[in-house]
Amino acid sequence: MMHYRALNPELILATAELLQQRVSERFPDSGLRKVATELVSLAHDMAKSAKALETPIWWLRILIGIVIAGGGAVFLFVGTLLSFDRISTGAFDFVQGIEASLNTFLLAGLGFLALVRAEERIKRKRVFEELHSLRSLIHVIDMHQLTKDPAALSTNFKPTRNSPQRITNSADLARYLDYCSEMLSITGKLAALFAQSVNDDVVVDAVNSVEELGSNLSRKIWQKITMIETSGRLRSNPKTG
Repeated sequence: MMHYRALNPELILATAELLQQRVSERFPDSGLRKVATELVSLAHDMAKSAKALETPIWWLRILIGIVIAGGGAVFLFVGTLLSFDRISTGAFDFVQGIEASLNTFLLAGLGFLALVRAEERIKRKRVFEELHSLRSLIHVIDMHQLTKDPAALSTNFKPTRNSPQRITNSADLARYLDYCSEMLSITGKLAALFAQSVNDDVVVDAVNSVEELGSNLSRKIWQKITMIETSGRLRSNPKTG
């Protein structure tokens, strides 16, 4: 059962590839087929990127270790090896010394924290770049379903000279829209791979926004599918309703 507690990139890739084949078989000359092919390519790239983000950035960690060791050596040198002449015993000088020491430790602590979080920032930037590509593809998918209007199935529908090419078969139109919805669902799973690989609240919020975008567009698509199904029932049973 542990197998089902995490997303498997290979299964997501297999689903995307199968969907691409289904779209190619049913709509071989459509732009949606090219979008499905691009989704498969993007899925491969994102699966590799998400896997790579699980691995620590070793060169950065080694560099941070060297910097921290060097900083510690400087503090050790200043605190133990240097000799200070004319040490004042006045209260004012004592307070100044304490203040300078506190400021030094505070700045050193902030610098240490910045170094430690450098890897987190680098990975976060990589995730944002990948999610940007995914968000763009989501809008491309939405553009392909935009002109697939169920109203075109009506006998009263009259296209204009500049009307886009329509699918006039209700079953094909419903299947086309369903493919678009499936693509949006896959994009959400690809985004979730990054939340699974990088344990970061900012990344999780970004992933959720991408998933929410796909879900909202998918709801619009299913409204169209519902209209097609309702129209089909009314045509087959004209006396109902």
